[in-house]
Amino acid sequence: MYLIVVGLNHKTAPVEIREKLSFPEHSLAEALAEVKKIKAVRGCAILSTCNRTEVYAAVLDVEQGLRGIREFLARRCRLSASEIQNYLYNYTLFDVINHLFRVASGLDSMILGETQILGQVRRAYEIACELGATNGVLNTLFLRAITVGKRVRTETEIDRNAVSISYAAVELAKQIFEDGIEGRSVLIVGAGKMSELTAKHLVANGVSTVLVSNRSYDRAVCLAKVFGGKAVKFDELFTYMETADIVISATAATHYILKPQDIENVMKKRNNKKMFIIDIAVPRDVDPAVGSIEGVSLYDIDDLKNVVDSNLSQREKEARKAEKIIKNEIDEFWKWLSSQFATPTIAALKKRGEEIKQKEITRAFNRLGNLTDREKKVISSMANSIVNQLLHDPVIQLKHYAPTHQGHLYTEILQKLFNLDVPGQKILEGQTGQPQSGDLQAERAAAGHGQAGQSHTG
Repeated sequence: MYLIVVGLNHKTAPVEIREKLSFPEHSLAEALAEVKKIKAVRGCAILSTCNRTEVYAAVLDVEQGLRGIREFLARRCRLSASEIQNYLYNYTLFDVINHLFRVASGLDSMILGETQILGQVRRAYEIACELGATNGVLNTLFLRAITVGKRVRTETEIDRNAVSISYAAVELAKQIFEDGIEGRSVLIVGAGKMSELTAKHLVANGVSTVLVSNRSYDRAVCLAKVFGGKAVKFDELFTYMETADIVISATAATHYILKPQDIENVMKKRNNKKMFIIDIAVPRDVDPAVGSIEGVSLYDIDDLKNVVDSNLSQREKEARKAEKIIKNEIDEFWKWLSSQFATPTIAALKKRGEEIKQKEITRAFNRLGNLTDREKKVISSMANSIVNQLLHDPVIQLKHYAPTHQGHLYTEILQKLFNLDVPGQKILEGQTGQPQSGDLQAERAAAGHGQAGQSHTG
């Protein structure tokens, strides 16, 4: 049984291609059933997020499996096989393990170390299990990947620091308000995408009231609906600013719209109660002098970018620690997977030797005629010794090379040299290339699908 993956992500395909290959949960039953029909496929799972779509499979024939999945994806997005090939990547065998472990750990994400992907990997696996699409090898791969992702986040700080402008603003707000931002109110000036993203993060972190003010009142109404907030007419901006704890400004104005005198008047009516202003506009909306007003904390997009750059540097440092964890986990998993190649091959080789030995002993006895029991025992012992000695070195060498990254090649060569028929294993010429889980459903699925291997807890 061989592992393969075919997919695309934010690095290889634009959004107009990625959206064509998106698989909402309600469509996965049909999609997995179609992949399962590919002749070589014995188990499969589909990971589909806004930034990637990947089809993982355990197959009997690597080339047949890759070709079948590429054709499936081409049909899905209504492109020719040659057109979609420009956007796809595929990995086989050892590289599949490395890829999925890095994905689950957040090392292959658009935002380094992001945490959402681990839950998405888990959900993709659970759905595939529920639909009966996986098999033992794939179960072990995904459960190990989930454990690795948890280990990386537990043993490193890769997800501790904000690395997006909008989220950095939220982290700064938490620092400014000593008792947190839960229950605070936010006023959005302008209806731009960055303002919306920042407000989204603030609401997710407990902000209770959202006010939206824009020169186009209709756009303010639309954005306010997104957060269950209230639209404010632009000429009432400063009145409502008197009650806001956080102000996000991102208009298309070519001049300052928040000036020191206006903010001083607002702060007097607030009795100098703290106000956090985030100026994301370019050109800036807020006169820099506003930052010197007592009680006002002002940050522009460069301030936020400096925070992001510093945090990203820290995440990259933690990513290097994560890579070491992944390497160790890959080595352990590969040893287990390699045994799935080598053990049945060794058994088939010994069976072939036994069949030849018995055939030739029977032929010799028939030709020699009447033999004493002692003579038969001597001949049988000699035949047995010859076969054992001939097979000794191939078996020892295969056991030695099996845990290496090229172990599958030695297995294949041995199968071809001795013309062995090993059930569940076939690879075309020239092709190279029991974990613990906190999720009860995943554990049950693994128990019912031949889980194997050992793991660290994560």
